[in-house]
Order: sequence, then structure tokens, then C-alpha cells
Amino acid sequence: MPLGGEQVPQNLDAVAVRAWCGLALDALGRAREEIDAINVYPVADGDTGTNLYLTVESASQAVDAVFTGLEPARPALAEAARAMAHGALIGARGNSGTILSQLLRGMAQVLGADRDTDHADGQALALALRRAAESAYQAVAHPVEGTVLTVAAAAADAASGADGDCGAVARAAYDGACRALDATPEQLAVLGRAGVVDAGGRGLVAVLGALVGALSGGTASPYVKTAGSGGHARVELAEPLECQDNPADAAAPAPAPAFEVIYLLEADDTAVARLRRRLDGLGDSLVVVGGDGLWNVHVHVDDAGAAVEAGVEAGRPHRIRITHFGVGDAHTAGAAQPPRERTQRAIVAVVPGEGLAGLYADAGATTVPTRPGEPPASGELVEAIRHAHAREVVLLPNDGELRHTAAAAAEQARTEGVRVALIPTRSAVQGIAALAVHEPDRRFDEDVVAMTSAAGATRYAELAVAERQSWTMAGICQAGDVLGLIDGDVAVIGDDATRTARSVLDRMLAAGGEMVTLVLGDDVPDSLGEQLEKHVREVHLAVDTVVYRGGRQSALLLIGVE
Repeated sequence: MPLGGEQVPQNLDAVAVRAWCGLALDALGRAREEIDAINVYPVADGDTGTNLYLTVESASQAVDAVFTGLEPARPALAEAARAMAHGALIGARGNSGTILSQLLRGMAQVLGADRDTDHADGQALALALRRAAESAYQAVAHPVEGTVLTVAAAAADAASGADGDCGAVARAAYDGACRALDATPEQLAVLGRAGVVDAGGRGLVAVLGALVGALSGGTASPYVKTAGSGGHARVELAEPLECQDNPADAAAPAPAPAFEVIYLLEADDTAVARLRRRLDGLGDSLVVVGGDGLWNVHVHVDDAGAAVEAGVEAGRPHRIRITHFGVGDAHTAGAAQPPRERTQRAIVAVVPGEGLAGLYADAGATTVPTRPGEPPASGELVEAIRHAHAREVVLLPNDGELRHTAAAAAEQARTEGVRVALIPTRSAVQGIAALAVHEPDRRFDEDVVAMTSAAGATRYAELAVAERQSWTMAGICQAGDVLGLIDGDVAVIGDDATRTARSVLDRMLAAGGEMVTLVLGDDVPDSLGEQLEKHVREVHLAVDTVVYRGGRQSALLLIGVE
């Protein structure tokens, strides 16, 4: 099937798990909207791709945290696999994300069985895929064929019949999943009528394609229609997206429940068994995943309060999320009350440092704080957009690495009835420039264009201290060197913050500029700002300088040139 070219197979270790997460997340970021578009079962709410992206994002962050916490050592396979599963569990969104988290948990139960083993061979991976499929079927109250469950089972069957190491097993599982995905429209009538394959199954194919890429050291393998399959609408991409949900009886034409209820639950196995029975009588699309005292509960009901009360009786529910399908707005447990009136427009910005947060807040923005090495998840951005409670929102990520995360948050907010414009700011100083020209009384499109132009016209730089010896665009740096990064690339290496900053400023202003913005970190004395301001005044005529305090958690120095 669709895997062209020779691949170099290898066994699965912690590094491969991390690469798998990264490839899956990147693929989801690029294909999210296309997967959302084919989401027709069990509820055609068009959020499958977004939900799966958010779930994989949480899994990826958990794996990264394990690696960071053990540096310079490397985690064992068991630690990485368990982190991936746990991250998916606590970050699962929607029916599809919940099922995916259980698939990953099933794999982790096998891959993490031997804590002393650094890698898994092909036989272990095949057993992990089998356990994943079995776990997912057990988690769904009423499994339906033609969904992600069917695709998972087919992948496990194909893997079991494969010989060789993990590379060969993963490719076999991927091929089997592709064939099963192409058959889903014949198994589930709603898919056949819509002319699409199952969105959740498509997502799983993407995840398996990413696994193949991680084991080969390449990119995620693209999904292509298998030979002889029908001409169903599909997008040829390599991205994991939301698993089509399988809980409701596909033949039942009854009106869909009004609410989706999701929460994490701390409870023992006996209480969860009772909870399953209770929730099964309240609604459909019931999926309960997890174990060892922590569970993720997902159900579609008409009485959201009763679903939450059932969780309270079983244990301690938290992170409760209730979405009204009919209204398109996400609510929390008290959401039956009429919503308060929305403001017309708001700014939501990701900001590093308390000082910058205050600056943005003074300008009327809703802020999402971030710390070095701890970028916000899409869910945090969505919550900030909801908190702004506006009809129109301008989102400023202020970090190039948050591009996909911000895009996922914007898409989720749009499904909730908010008009969101994402301005791709790559630094907080670009966000400051955008805020400076923001006019809430202007037409939304005109305001967004003006803010985007201001941000795009602002070059940005940053001073940082090298943590270790490394190769850079400017040469080799040593631990403790002061690095001057211009537009994200190291341009200057120095041993003194003031001299390095002057060099960076001179390089940036050589191309022209009218305004310099300096944001000083908490560990930088005021004298640095004063010296740089004096330097600009004496060397670069007719250039104004403004200095702000970034506060704790901000960079050593941020520089903006407009």
C-alpha cells in the first residue's frame, strides 16, 4: 500500500516515542481543518481534528517534560510510554481524544511492563497494538463497527501477522489500518451517505503514519486510498485527527443529546463500574478510560447536571467541561443560566513575565502567562478566549513555536461562535506594536489588518545566556556566553550583556527604524536600559526609545525595532 520507498527499520525506544509525538502533533496541526470537515458521527459537530490535536498536544508535552526532567540522562521506554498515555488521559478532548488516550494507555501497559528495558522489539509492539485495541473496545459502552475501533483492531491484526522488528510491524499495522479505514463507509451507513471515511479512523491512520515516520527517522507516512477501495471523499495527508466516536448505537435515529460532558475523575474501580451503569442510562457516546485511580469520563446527555452528580457520587470529578451542541458555546457546570452579554472585541495575548502581563492588561488585553520551557496548551488559550467573553477576538501568540497551538485554539473558539483573527506575532515586542495601533471602534477586518501590518513591520531580537556549548549561526558558543538572537537566529555571541545588546541594536538599525522597544528582564539592572537608550540617541539619530520592565520569567532582554 501507500508506503513508498525504502525505510530503515529499528526498535522502539524513548527517543522514538518522543519523535512519534512530535510528528503526530505536527501532522494534526496541518490537517486539523480537513479532518474536522468529515466529522459526521456520532455528532456532526466538526471538531474531531481539533480535539485530537489537543489530546496529542497534551501527550507530547508530557513526554517532553520527562526528557527535560532527566537531562542529561535519557528516560527508559517505559517512562516515555507512560508519560505519553498519561498526558493524553488528562488532556483528552471529545469522544475521539478520549478513545485515543485509551489506545495509548493500552500500548503503555505492554511497553512499560519491563521497566529495565530500553527498547521494544517487533513482537512487543504487536502485542502493544493488540492491547490498545482491546482496551479501547472495553472503554466504549456500546462499540460500533466502521469507526476508529474497527481501524484499531485491523491494525492490531495486521501487526500480529508481521515478521521483523518494530519498523516492519508498524508498517504492517499502518497498511492494515488504511484498508480498514477505506471500508468504513460500507460498515456505517451515516458515513456512506455522507461519502466520507470515519474521521476518528482517519486520525488513527495518521497517528500510525507518524509512528512509521518516527521509526524510520523520516516524516509521517501520508494516507492514500488503497487499491480497489471506493471513491469516498478524503484528504490525502499524514495527520492524526480525531477518532470518530463509537459509543452510540448507529442505527438509532433518535435526536442527539444536547450536551457533551467530560471530566477527570479520581475514583476506585468499583465506583467507576457503578458510574458506567449510571451514565449509560442517562445518555450515549459513553467512554470511560484510565485506571489506577484516575479516569477520564465522556458522555453525551440531555441532563448535564445529572452526569456531573453521578461523578460526584463516584469520587472527585475535576476539569469539568460541558458543551451545548445546539448553542455552539462551551459552558461549565452552571451553564444553564442565561449567558451574560458579550463585549464586541477583545485582545488575547500570550506574554512572558509579570511586567509584560501588566503592560498588556493596561492596554485592555486578556493575558495568558507563560514560563521558559512551559508554553501554554491550546486549551489554556481557548479558556482565555472564553474569559474575554467577546464576539470578536484578536489572538497574539507572541511566539513562533505556538503557531499550531494558537491555530487550534482559534479554530475551537470559532466553533463556539467567536470570530477569531490570529495575528502570527513571534515575539512580545511585535505584540506591543500591534496593540499600539489597536482601535476597538474600527471595523474588525480593518483593525486586524492594521495590527498585522504593525507587527510585521517590527523586527525582534532577544538576549539569552547559553546553557551549554553549541553550534550557532554565528559560530560556536560556550556555556555562559551572551547570545543575541535576531528574528529567532543567533547573530551575535558576546561575553557582556551591554556590548552584545549594542551590537544587536546596531545590526537591526542598519536597515532603518524609527522606534526601539526594550523590555528588561527581572535580572537586568535599570542601567542597561539607560545605556542602550543613550547609545541609540547618540548613534542613531531621530530614533525614539521606550523601555519597559518584563518582570520575572521574561527574557534577559527583548528588543523591537519598528
